Amino acid sequence: MTIRIRTMFVIAVAFAVMAGCESTRRAVPTATDRAPNRYTIEQFLAVTDYAGASFSSDGSRILVSSDQTGVFNAWVINVARGESSALTESTSEAIEIDSFFPTDDRFLYHADQEGDELDHIYVRERDGTIVDLTPGEKLKASFLNWARDDRTFFVATNERDNRYFDLYEYQVEGYAREMIYRDETGLQIEAISDDKRYIAFDSRRTTFDSDVLVYDRQTHRMRNLTEHEGAVANETQGFGPDSRSLYFTTDEDHEFAYLVRFDLESGERRVVVRADWDVQFAEFSRHGTYLVVGINNDARTEIRLYLTQTMQPVSLEGIPAGDISDVTFSSDETMIAFYSDSGRSPESLWITRLADGTTSRLVSGLSAEIDERDLVEGEVVRFASYDGLEIPGLLFRPHGASGEAKAPALVWVHGGPGGQSRVGYNGLVQYLVNHGYSVYAINNRGSSGYGKAFYRADDRRHGDADLDDCVAAKRMLVDRGWIDPEKIGIIGGSYGGYMVLAALAFRPDEFAVGVDLFGISNWVRTLESIPPWWESVREALYVEIGDPVKDRDALLAKSPLFHAGNIVRPLMVLQGANDPRVIKPESDDIVEAVRRNRVPVEYIVFDDEGHGFRKKENREEAYRRIREFLDVHLRAAR
Repeated sequence: MTIRIRTMFVIAVAFAVMAGCESTRRAVPTATDRAPNRYTIEQFLAVTDYAGASFSSDGSRILVSSDQTGVFNAWVINVARGESSALTESTSEAIEIDSFFPTDDRFLYHADQEGDELDHIYVRERDGTIVDLTPGEKLKASFLNWARDDRTFFVATNERDNRYFDLYEYQVEGYAREMIYRDETGLQIEAISDDKRYIAFDSRRTTFDSDVLVYDRQTHRMRNLTEHEGAVANETQGFGPDSRSLYFTTDEDHEFAYLVRFDLESGERRVVVRADWDVQFAEFSRHGTYLVVGINNDARTEIRLYLTQTMQPVSLEGIPAGDISDVTFSSDETMIAFYSDSGRSPESLWITRLADGTTSRLVSGLSAEIDERDLVEGEVVRFASYDGLEIPGLLFRPHGASGEAKAPALVWVHGGPGGQSRVGYNGLVQYLVNHGYSVYAINNRGSSGYGKAFYRADDRRHGDADLDDCVAAKRMLVDRGWIDPEKIGIIGGSYGGYMVLAALAFRPDEFAVGVDLFGISNWVRTLESIPPWWESVREALYVEIGDPVKDRDALLAKSPLFHAGNIVRPLMVLQGANDPRVIKPESDDIVEAVRRNRVPVEYIVFDDEGHGFRKKENREEAYRRIREFLDVHLRAAR
């Protein structure tokens, strides 16, 4: 059983009063007085990325996705020795694992075609052959979970109507399947009870207003468990071990999301876990002995483990202080596996043995060629924005930066718009910082993780209120004393890429350069080209950003493409040709428009990528070209 990190619903999933600034929460030594080793992009990309985790039926191995070969493939890691071996040999498509079979060594994984996000579900048989369980064209599928009896499993697919996902139950032997729920309204399937009687759904009207629904397969009745007035975000976490309760998070009457238990028979609802931050996820171990809960603590996920029956905390020794993800129980409930990463260390796989609560690292993603001391931990820094609102972010100070040797800097804007920059490892950030650039990963208003009022503070004000947070961050950076005030640029991807274009178009004199990775230039076109499988969140997008029909004029006004004549600073644009979220014409058009200004523009298109660059060779070219662009147009600029 694997727990993916769940956050407040953000568009990136469909599509992270003070007089001055202050550092809070963590004091991180930066060792800025030492001269670091400088590393090549090849050395940085010798780092191994991991994703996903699933224990084998006997608990002796863990299935993961790893890009050791340059492309994500399925690998298996020996729990006792830490040795790994590849189970698939893809040279083009990224393979993302789902799960080992509960009783043998077959496993499920999903993969798309060159980044088009149209995932199919595959099974790798014991003899190594691959079977596509969801064949067909133009469909998208996802694995949900195993049935409690281990004889079947559940898959959602939009093959019947690409707007809606139907739920199928597959047989473990032979893979015969039966549709057990047909969707006609755009609900998001979230969980199936162990007795198979109930199916839980999320229904999202907006990013901050959603309900949890339960369908009873015996009575054929759909029930809304979270009827409410006003804006309340509710999100399914899973059914209780008894199949008679459902756990979900809600922010009703509270600034942050907390965990509640709803009794399906009596309707009783009680609070299970409440914290000073959002509860991100909650899920049970295989037999329901344990409940693990993730808390988004100031851009870092921490986990808490409880005995389900008593909610007594279970001590976990040695849990690293990084960002925790992909928490996974062994089927016998004796072990937990999880990833942890920090600013200076990429995702490493850890094991906690529940008998004594001890924790040890199984594998590390950091290359042996890189000394971790040469990298930089992000420091949580807050500042008062233009209207006094406190804005958090992570500041990376390069070694050697001082009042006498001031560094060029970049404001890094996350995707979303409701995403969150987090304390975890970012290879591009570390590469740039290692070569002398300071990076401030801003969590501008509208970011998740800081309460619902902060999250909603940029609604219908994108490219304006949130953009001015980025501009205000410049003052904070200059006030540090070791950043060159004439050499501050802006960089971001997806929605962050839009913010780059908006900054250059609407605040043309503020940033020295802009680096846009697959950013939106024309909101009307982007909203009109929403992929059909996003039907369940279409209304949420329209409420958050605007309706391409009703709000056309307002959307054109905030679209950088139609204000490209204002852009006078050097621009770099990177784009995946197969991106279904921010389609290639978004980048084509802005590049053409800015080039008419006789402004330096560099444009790179990756023909075999989608929304983000998953192949190491493409990341290598992208990262190197970004640094070369910045060296010419930011560091060396006068």
